Amino acid sequence: TDEGYDPVVWRRLAGELGLVGLIVPERFGGAGAGTAELAVVMQEMGRALLCAPYLSSAVLAVAALLESGDEAACAEFLPSIADGTTIATLAVAENGSADVRDLSGVRTEARPAGAGHGLHGTKTWVTDGHTAHLVLTVARTGDGVSLFAVDAGADGLTREPLPALDATRKLARLS
Repeated sequence: TDEGYDPVVWRRLAGELGLVGLIVPERFGGAGAGTAELAVVMQEMGRALLCAPYLSSAVLAVAALLESGDEAACAEFLPSIADGTTIATLAVAENGSADVRDLSGVRTEARPAGAGHGLHGTKTWVTDGHTAHLVLTVARTGDGVSLFAVDAGADGLTREPLPALDATRKLARLS
């Protein structure tokens, strides 16, 4: 499908099985499991060729929020990610770079605007970026690289689906 997943299956993964909140700490509405449990779930999802935004939302976005150390952001976003009502993704790569661990190439800028920041730049190969409700975006400020939460309905955000070798993995360019 254009969305890349079945919303009914997603609700079952999140609600009935509790898998979307697997690595989310209990204090934020998750199961508080670790990487061993996550590995088992990911292996079985791979075995079934599950089409769902699990990697982007339940793994990458959750890990980014937890690693940020921002308790307020975790309290704000993790409960709705864990219960599956918010699908999130992580936007790091730019200009076709594939190594999301190397932040030296981040050129997206975050400039103060109103009560927050305005982001200026383009992210490529964003997994499930075309349908995510929340985009956690890495951008450069005067103080270095930071993580910003961008609502999918934000003014000026454009999302363009990208072709992928694997048609079951939806990718997008976000500007």
